[in-house]
Amino acid sequence: MRTSPLLLAAGAVLSLAASLAQAQVVKLNTSVGDIKITLDAEKAPKTVANFLAYVKAGHYNGVIFHRVIGDFMIQTGGYTPDLKQRPTKAPIPLEAGNGLMNIRGSVAMARTNDPNSATSQFFINVVDNPALDPGFAADGRGYAVFGYVSEGMEVVDKIRAVPTAPSPKNPAFQNLPGTPILIHKATVEK
Repeated sequence: MRTSPLLLAAGAVLSLAASLAQAQVVKLNTSVGDIKITLDAEKAPKTVANFLAYVKAGHYNGVIFHRVIGDFMIQTGGYTPDLKQRPTKAPIPLEAGNGLMNIRGSVAMARTNDPNSATSQFFINVVDNPALDPGFAADGRGYAVFGYVSEGMEVVDKIRAVPTAPSPKNPAFQNLPGTPILIHKATVEK
């Protein structure tokens, strides 16, 4: 017995709808508005589990967006307003190459030159960044996308537009907003 293409398409739509219904959403309540991130645990299970553990531990409450590059991305997840780094857990393995791309609105883990060094810091792509995808990245490994902004891109755009400058206190911060932009609270929504 052959299955009709229409039946197969209907099954695919129902499967997609079921996975979206089960997707977890994290709300970032920031000093300039709320951002909701829908997570993709199917394609990035270790990364999503790591991110949720930091959210549930309150790690992101009170951190700033410490790297804002208006034509690239906005980064957060590691520093308080006085540029003190929050302690982190052990790094996680890189889950790039999972089919999720670094496009506008996608959320990916920040890391060092070591592909398996991501801990708590993450970034939101404000433009399409194919040079961060596996195969195109300078190291060939890329950056692991684990979700996307499902609400609040206007807030992301507000953050990307803030004036930035090198920090007078710490030269490692080259793209620091002049007025700190905080995550007041990160919560998992049902």
